[in-house]
Amino acid sequence: MSSTTLRQVPITCNGHTRPVVDLRFSDVTKYSYFLISACKDGIPMLREGDTGDWIGSFIGHKGAVWGATITGNAELAATAGSDFTAKLWDAQTGTELQTFEHKHIVRSVDFSSINKEWLLTGSNEKVIKIYDVTAPTEPVKIFNGHTGAVKKAIFMDSKRICTASDDKTIKIFDIDSGNCISTIDFPSPPNSIEISRDGQASLLITHGKKVEIYDSNTLNKLQSIETPCEMNTATFHPTAREFVCGGLDLRIYKYNFETGVELESYKGHFGPIHCMSYSPDGEVYASGSEDGTLRLWQNTVGSTYGLWEMVTLELDSRHLKNKLQSTKSDDIIAEVNICMICSAEINITIFVSSSQDTFIDQT
Repeated sequence: MSSTTLRQVPITCNGHTRPVVDLRFSDVTKYSYFLISACKDGIPMLREGDTGDWIGSFIGHKGAVWGATITGNAELAATAGSDFTAKLWDAQTGTELQTFEHKHIVRSVDFSSINKEWLLTGSNEKVIKIYDVTAPTEPVKIFNGHTGAVKKAIFMDSKRICTASDDKTIKIFDIDSGNCISTIDFPSPPNSIEISRDGQASLLITHGKKVEIYDSNTLNKLQSIETPCEMNTATFHPTAREFVCGGLDLRIYKYNFETGVELESYKGHFGPIHCMSYSPDGEVYASGSEDGTLRLWQNTVGSTYGLWEMVTLELDSRHLKNKLQSTKSDDIIAEVNICMICSAEINITIFVSSSQDTFIDQT
């Protein structure tokens, strides 16, 4: 294998016709794992998580869909719409099961991983609600305290929820009492929040040109990283001490969150990045963009996984001597790296050592 850095070649998932604004992976199931996306075209989509292959669409919203989520076992899905509703779906058949009426645009939905009948919604009503999906007539919990639209609401554990609002705050509420127990103020509205899956319960927050990590129990700030542009989204790797983020400059950045060091950056989208999520096994991460596409990226570039396959061919000097006429040396060593993806794109790089340092790159 050549020591030359391999090029990140993402899988592009088409199908949406407007900006992709939210996405979420299921856990690993006996049928692999799945990816749901929300889009302003009003048609959420379900895909194979490791390949991006389209499975089906959820038809029923009348307007843009701002949020989408799926249960860990991939049996239920939920979506948040500009038609003032959140909807519950059978993720296996695409059947609409319930509609939860709101008084304004619904921006966020999240299932509890512990109380599996609970669905959390955040909306421009400035309130947060928990519904029991088995008895959906009225919310079982309502949380007040924000003075701006609620952009994101997530379950932290069985006792707390976390919310991000246009009022430039993140709040943590006690589920049993309904009281706000903590508030974090920011100079600009927070764009995203995520709780880590590694058992450490770290809280990942983007706001302005910063990505910050907090201890969710003490709310002590553990890390603050200045980024090249305003970041709309960030997501933790499920086990490694790193995260990826994306925003207005169209690039994806990977950081070690203990040291704050940037590890990699890639460009592939043609519009700002709105949402990102890591797969449950950490092998890929997905991004959704203003350009209307989802893209799947390898966490370890060059590994064989899903639709990515790396093949290395060793060719001897006699074979290449007849092919590379610009080379005048008999001392020829060549290596051909072929990265094949679902789009049938093939990248071939041939490195030749000779007295004239011949280099041929064929793409």
